[in-house]
Amino acid sequence: MSTTNEKRQEYRALFKNNVKKRLLVDKIVHIIIFAFVIIAIIPLGSILVEVFKNGITAISYEFLTATPGSIGSGDGGIGPAIQGTLIIIGLASLIGVPIGVMSGIFLSEYGDNRLARNVRFFNDVFMEFPSIVLGIFAFLVIVLILGHFSVWAGAFALALIMFPIVARTTEESLKMVPITYREAGTALGLKKWVITFRIVISAAKSGMITGILLSVSRIGGETAPLIMTILGSSQFFSGLDVPMDALPLRIWRLSLLPYESSQLQGWGAALVLIFIIIGINMAIRYHFANGNGIITRLIKQGVRTKR
Repeated sequence: MSTTNEKRQEYRALFKNNVKKRLLVDKIVHIIIFAFVIIAIIPLGSILVEVFKNGITAISYEFLTATPGSIGSGDGGIGPAIQGTLIIIGLASLIGVPIGVMSGIFLSEYGDNRLARNVRFFNDVFMEFPSIVLGIFAFLVIVLILGHFSVWAGAFALALIMFPIVARTTEESLKMVPITYREAGTALGLKKWVITFRIVISAAKSGMITGILLSVSRIGGETAPLIMTILGSSQFFSGLDVPMDALPLRIWRLSLLPYESSQLQGWGAALVLIFIIIGINMAIRYHFANGNGIITRLIKQGVRTKR
Protein backbone atom coordinates (compact mmCIF):
# COMPACT_ATOMS: atom_id res chain seq x y z
CA MET A 1 0.00 0.00 0.00
CA SER A 2 2.86 2.33 0.89
CA THR A 3 4.45 1.60 -2.47
CA THR A 4 1.25 2.62 -4.26
CA ASN A 5 1.06 5.89 -2.32
CA GLU A 6 4.69 6.64 -3.10
CA LYS A 7 4.06 6.11 -6.81
CA ARG A 8 1.03 8.38 -6.66
CA GLN A 9 3.06 11.08 -4.97
CA GLU A 10 5.78 10.67 -7.59
CA TYR A 11 3.24 10.91 -10.44
CA ARG A 12 1.70 14.03 -8.88
CA ALA A 13 5.12 15.67 -8.57
CA LEU A 14 5.95 14.85 -12.18
CA PHE A 15 2.55 16.15 -13.27
CA LYS A 16 3.02 19.44 -11.38
CA ASN A 17 6.49 19.90 -12.84
CA ASN A 18 5.16 19.16 -16.32
CA VAL A 19 2.30 21.65 -15.90
CA LYS A 20 4.69 24.32 -14.61
CA LYS A 21 6.97 23.84 -17.60
CA ARG A 22 4.05 24.01 -20.02
CA LEU A 23 2.67 27.14 -18.39
CA LEU A 24 6.11 28.75 -18.52
CA VAL A 25 6.52 27.87 -22.20
CA ASP A 26 3.00 29.17 -22.88
CA LYS A 27 3.81 32.52 -21.24
CA ILE A 28 7.08 32.82 -23.16
CA VAL A 29 5.33 32.11 -26.47
CA HIS A 30 2.61 34.65 -25.65
CA ILE A 31 5.24 37.28 -24.88
CA ILE A 32 7.11 36.56 -28.12
CA ILE A 33 3.92 36.72 -30.20
CA PHE A 34 2.84 39.94 -28.51
CA ALA A 35 6.29 41.46 -29.12
CA PHE A 36 6.17 40.59 -32.82
CA VAL A 37 2.66 42.05 -33.07
CA ILE A 38 3.94 45.31 -31.59
CA ILE A 39 6.90 45.29 -33.99
CA ALA A 40 4.51 44.83 -36.92
CA ILE A 41 2.14 47.56 -35.71
CA ILE A 42 4.84 50.21 -35.15
CA PRO A 43 5.71 50.82 -38.85
CA LEU A 44 2.03 50.63 -39.84
CA GLY A 45 1.07 53.08 -37.14
CA SER A 46 3.92 55.43 -38.06
CA ILE A 47 2.77 55.45 -41.69
CA LEU A 48 -0.82 56.24 -40.69
CA VAL A 49 0.29 58.98 -38.32
CA GLU A 50 2.58 60.52 -40.94
CA VAL A 51 -0.10 60.49 -43.63
CA PHE A 52 -2.71 61.90 -41.26
CA LYS A 53 -0.38 64.61 -39.97
CA ASN A 54 0.65 65.76 -43.44
CA GLY A 55 -2.66 65.29 -45.20
CA ILE A 56 -5.33 66.47 -42.79
CA THR A 57 -4.65 70.16 -43.51
CA ALA A 58 -5.44 69.62 -47.19
CA ILE A 59 -8.90 68.17 -46.54
CA SER A 60 -11.77 70.50 -47.36
CA TYR A 61 -15.07 70.39 -49.19
CA GLU A 62 -13.53 71.95 -52.29
CA PHE A 63 -10.61 69.53 -52.18
CA LEU A 64 -12.95 66.53 -52.07
CA THR A 65 -15.35 67.70 -54.79
CA ALA A 66 -13.54 70.02 -57.21
CA THR A 67 -11.59 69.14 -60.34
CA PRO A 68 -7.80 69.62 -60.32
CA GLY A 69 -6.59 73.17 -60.75
CA SER A 70 -3.60 74.46 -62.68
CA ILE A 71 -0.22 72.91 -61.89
CA GLY A 72 1.47 74.44 -58.85
CA SER A 73 -1.41 76.77 -57.97
CA GLY A 74 -2.68 74.72 -55.05
CA ASP A 75 -6.24 75.25 -56.27
CA GLY A 76 -8.78 72.57 -57.18
CA GLY A 77 -9.24 69.14 -55.71
CA ILE A 78 -9.43 65.40 -56.28
CA GLY A 79 -13.15 64.90 -56.95
CA PRO A 80 -12.66 63.04 -60.25
CA ALA A 81 -9.98 60.84 -58.66
CA ILE A 82 -12.28 59.82 -55.79
CA GLN A 83 -15.09 59.05 -58.21
CA GLY A 84 -12.76 57.12 -60.52
CA THR A 85 -11.33 55.05 -57.66
CA LEU A 86 -14.78 53.93 -56.53
CA ILE A 87 -15.81 53.09 -60.10
CA ILE A 88 -12.64 51.17 -60.96
CA ILE A 89 -12.71 49.18 -57.69
CA GLY A 90 -16.39 48.35 -58.24
CA LEU A 91 -15.92 47.18 -61.82
CA ALA A 92 -12.78 45.18 -60.99
CA SER A 93 -14.65 43.50 -58.12
CA LEU A 94 -17.57 42.61 -60.39
CA ILE A 95 -15.11 40.86 -62.69
CA GLY A 96 -12.56 39.43 -60.27
CA VAL A 97 -14.59 38.35 -57.23
CA PRO A 98 -17.02 35.93 -58.97
CA ILE A 99 -14.18 34.35 -60.95
CA GLY A 100 -12.03 34.04 -57.83
CA VAL A 101 -14.81 32.64 -55.65
CA MET A 102 -15.91 30.05 -58.23
CA SER A 103 -12.27 29.07 -58.85
CA GLY A 104 -11.73 28.62 -55.12
CA ILE A 105 -14.89 26.50 -54.83
CA PHE A 106 -13.75 24.31 -57.72
CA LEU A 107 -10.26 23.84 -56.28
CA SER A 108 -11.58 23.01 -52.82
CA GLU A 109 -14.60 20.84 -53.59
CA TYR A 110 -13.64 19.32 -56.94
CA GLY A 111 -9.87 19.76 -56.85
CA ASP A 112 -8.64 16.18 -56.70
CA ASN A 113 -7.71 15.89 -60.37
CA ARG A 114 -5.05 16.95 -62.85
CA LEU A 115 -6.96 19.98 -64.11
CA ALA A 116 -7.32 21.39 -60.59
CA ARG A 117 -3.62 20.86 -59.87
CA ASN A 118 -2.71 22.80 -63.00
CA VAL A 119 -5.19 25.56 -62.16
CA ARG A 120 -3.80 25.78 -58.64
CA PHE A 121 -0.24 25.99 -59.95
CA PHE A 122 -0.97 28.75 -62.45
CA ASN A 123 -3.06 30.60 -59.87
CA ASP A 124 -0.09 30.63 -57.48
CA VAL A 125 2.22 31.81 -60.26
CA PHE A 126 -0.28 34.51 -61.24
CA MET A 127 -0.26 35.87 -57.69
CA GLU A 128 3.46 36.58 -57.98
CA PHE A 129 3.26 38.52 -61.25
CA PRO A 130 4.35 42.17 -60.94
CA SER A 131 1.39 44.48 -61.39
CA ILE A 132 3.12 46.38 -64.19
CA VAL A 133 3.26 43.16 -66.23
CA LEU A 134 -0.49 42.70 -65.88
CA GLY A 135 -0.95 46.35 -66.82
CA ILE A 136 1.11 45.86 -69.97
CA PHE A 137 -0.91 42.74 -70.78
CA ALA A 138 -4.18 44.68 -70.45
CA PHE A 139 -2.67 47.45 -72.58
CA LEU A 140 -1.81 44.94 -75.33
CA VAL A 141 -5.09 43.02 -75.39
CA ILE A 142 -7.53 45.90 -74.81
CA VAL A 143 -6.03 49.36 -75.27
CA LEU A 144 -4.15 48.58 -78.48
CA ILE A 145 -7.06 46.63 -79.96
CA LEU A 146 -9.66 49.29 -79.12
CA GLY A 147 -7.28 52.10 -80.00
CA HIS A 148 -7.87 54.17 -76.84
CA PHE A 149 -7.53 54.07 -73.06
CA SER A 150 -10.65 53.04 -71.19
CA VAL A 151 -12.10 52.19 -67.80
CA TRP A 152 -12.74 48.62 -68.96
CA ALA A 153 -9.02 48.12 -69.54
CA GLY A 154 -8.22 49.33 -66.04
CA ALA A 155 -10.88 47.12 -64.46
CA PHE A 156 -9.59 44.14 -66.42
CA ALA A 157 -6.01 44.75 -65.26
CA LEU A 158 -7.04 45.09 -61.61
CA ALA A 159 -9.29 42.00 -61.85
CA LEU A 160 -6.23 40.01 -62.96
CA ILE A 161 -4.53 41.06 -59.73
CA MET A 162 -7.65 40.41 -57.68
CA PHE A 163 -8.96 36.99 -58.62
CA PRO A 164 -5.88 34.86 -57.68
CA ILE A 165 -6.01 36.30 -54.15
CA VAL A 166 -9.74 35.61 -53.86
CA ALA A 167 -9.34 32.11 -55.31
CA ARG A 168 -6.57 31.13 -52.91
CA THR A 169 -8.28 32.49 -49.78
CA THR A 170 -11.60 30.96 -50.82
CA GLU A 171 -10.00 27.56 -51.34
CA GLU A 172 -8.21 27.62 -47.98
CA SER A 173 -11.33 28.88 -46.17
CA LEU A 174 -13.46 26.07 -47.61
CA LYS A 175 -10.82 23.47 -46.75
CA MET A 176 -10.98 24.55 -43.10
CA VAL A 177 -14.66 23.59 -42.90
CA PRO A 178 -14.85 20.17 -41.14
CA ILE A 179 -15.68 17.21 -43.37
CA THR A 180 -18.51 16.32 -40.98
CA TYR A 181 -20.49 19.31 -42.32
CA ARG A 182 -20.42 17.79 -45.80
CA GLU A 183 -21.20 14.32 -44.48
CA ALA A 184 -24.21 15.68 -42.59
CA GLY A 185 -25.54 17.27 -45.77
CA THR A 186 -25.01 14.05 -47.70
CA ALA A 187 -26.85 12.10 -44.98
CA LEU A 188 -29.82 14.44 -45.45
CA GLY A 189 -29.89 13.59 -49.15
CA LEU A 190 -28.77 17.01 -50.38
CA LYS A 191 -26.97 17.39 -53.66
CA LYS A 192 -23.29 18.29 -53.58
CA TRP A 193 -23.78 21.79 -54.99
CA VAL A 194 -26.52 22.46 -52.42
CA ILE A 195 -24.19 21.33 -49.63
CA THR A 196 -21.45 23.58 -50.99
CA PHE A 197 -23.54 26.73 -51.35
CA ARG A 198 -25.87 26.22 -48.40
CA ILE A 199 -23.58 24.73 -45.75
CA VAL A 200 -19.90 24.92 -46.62
CA ILE A 201 -19.84 28.50 -47.94
CA SER A 202 -21.94 29.65 -45.00
CA ALA A 203 -19.41 28.15 -42.57
CA ALA A 204 -16.44 29.62 -44.49
CA LYS A 205 -18.01 33.02 -45.11
CA SER A 206 -15.75 34.95 -42.73
CA GLY A 207 -12.54 33.74 -44.37
CA MET A 208 -13.89 34.33 -47.86
CA ILE A 209 -14.86 37.91 -47.00
CA THR A 210 -11.39 38.48 -45.56
CA GLY A 211 -9.86 37.33 -48.85
CA ILE A 212 -12.10 39.64 -50.85
CA LEU A 213 -11.21 42.57 -48.63
CA LEU A 214 -7.50 41.78 -48.98
CA SER A 215 -7.84 41.82 -52.74
CA VAL A 216 -9.76 45.11 -52.67
CA SER A 217 -7.07 46.65 -50.48
CA ARG A 218 -4.42 45.37 -52.87
CA ILE A 219 -5.94 46.86 -56.01
CA GLY A 220 -6.98 50.07 -54.25
CA GLY A 221 -3.42 51.36 -54.24
CA GLU A 222 -2.18 50.02 -57.58
CA THR A 223 -0.75 52.68 -59.88
CA ALA A 224 1.28 50.92 -62.58
CA PRO A 225 -1.63 49.05 -64.23
CA LEU A 226 -3.71 52.24 -64.30
CA ILE A 227 -0.99 54.20 -66.06
CA MET A 228 -1.12 51.66 -68.88
CA THR A 229 -4.91 51.42 -69.07
CA ILE A 230 -6.99 54.41 -67.88
CA LEU A 231 -4.17 56.98 -68.29
CA GLY A 232 -5.81 59.65 -66.09
CA SER A 233 -8.03 62.68 -66.56
CA SER A 234 -8.88 65.99 -64.89
CA GLN A 235 -12.62 65.62 -65.56
CA PHE A 236 -15.37 63.64 -63.89
CA PHE A 237 -16.50 60.27 -65.24
CA SER A 238 -18.00 60.52 -68.71
CA GLY A 239 -18.03 56.93 -69.97
CA LEU A 240 -16.44 53.51 -69.69
CA ASP A 241 -14.53 53.81 -72.98
CA VAL A 242 -12.59 57.00 -72.17
CA PRO A 243 -9.66 57.84 -69.83
CA MET A 244 -10.49 58.37 -66.17
CA ASP A 245 -8.70 59.58 -63.06
CA ALA A 246 -8.04 57.57 -59.89
CA LEU A 247 -6.47 58.37 -56.54
CA PRO A 248 -3.29 56.28 -57.03
CA LEU A 249 -2.67 58.05 -60.34
CA ARG A 250 -3.38 61.47 -58.83
CA ILE A 251 -1.08 60.80 -55.85
CA TRP A 252 1.71 59.65 -58.17
CA ARG A 253 1.43 62.72 -60.37
CA LEU A 254 1.24 65.13 -57.44
CA SER A 255 4.29 63.54 -55.80
CA LEU A 256 6.37 64.23 -58.93
CA LEU A 257 5.71 67.97 -58.85
CA PRO A 258 8.23 70.18 -57.04
CA TYR A 259 5.59 72.53 -55.60
CA GLU A 260 4.82 72.40 -51.88
CA SER A 261 1.09 72.87 -52.52
CA SER A 262 1.04 69.90 -54.89
CA GLN A 263 2.80 67.68 -52.39
CA LEU A 264 0.33 68.76 -49.71
CA GLN A 265 -2.52 67.73 -52.01
CA GLY A 266 -0.74 64.43 -52.57
CA TRP A 267 -0.69 63.77 -48.82
CA GLY A 268 -4.37 64.69 -48.65
CA ALA A 269 -5.21 62.33 -51.52
CA ALA A 270 -3.29 59.51 -49.78
CA LEU A 271 -5.29 60.11 -46.60
CA VAL A 272 -8.56 60.03 -48.54
CA LEU A 273 -7.52 56.75 -50.21
CA ILE A 274 -6.82 55.21 -46.80
CA PHE A 275 -10.23 56.33 -45.55
CA ILE A 276 -11.90 54.84 -48.64
CA ILE A 277 -10.24 51.45 -48.18
CA ILE A 278 -11.05 51.41 -44.45
CA GLY A 279 -14.63 52.46 -45.21
CA ILE A 280 -15.07 49.68 -47.77
CA ASN A 281 -13.69 47.11 -45.31
CA MET A 282 -15.97 48.26 -42.49
CA ALA A 283 -19.05 48.47 -44.71
CA ILE A 284 -18.59 44.97 -46.17
CA ARG A 285 -17.91 43.40 -42.78
CA TYR A 286 -20.94 45.09 -41.24
CA HIS A 287 -23.08 44.06 -44.22
CA PHE A 288 -22.19 40.38 -43.86
CA ALA A 289 -21.77 40.29 -40.08
CA ASN A 290 -25.14 38.71 -39.32
CA GLY A 291 -25.56 36.78 -42.55
CA ASN A 292 -28.17 39.24 -43.82
CA GLY A 293 -26.29 40.55 -46.84
CA ILE A 294 -28.06 40.87 -50.17
CA ILE A 295 -25.79 38.32 -51.85
CA THR A 296 -26.24 35.85 -48.99
CA ARG A 297 -30.03 36.16 -49.14
CA LEU A 298 -30.07 35.70 -52.92
CA ILE A 299 -27.93 32.56 -52.69
CA LYS A 300 -30.13 31.06 -49.97
CA GLN A 301 -33.32 31.94 -51.84
CA GLY A 302 -31.99 30.40 -55.05
CA VAL A 303 -30.94 27.23 -53.28
CA ARG A 304 -34.39 26.83 -51.66
CA THR A 305 -36.11 27.38 -55.01
CA LYS A 306 -33.99 24.85 -56.92
CA ARG A 307 -34.24 22.27 -54.19
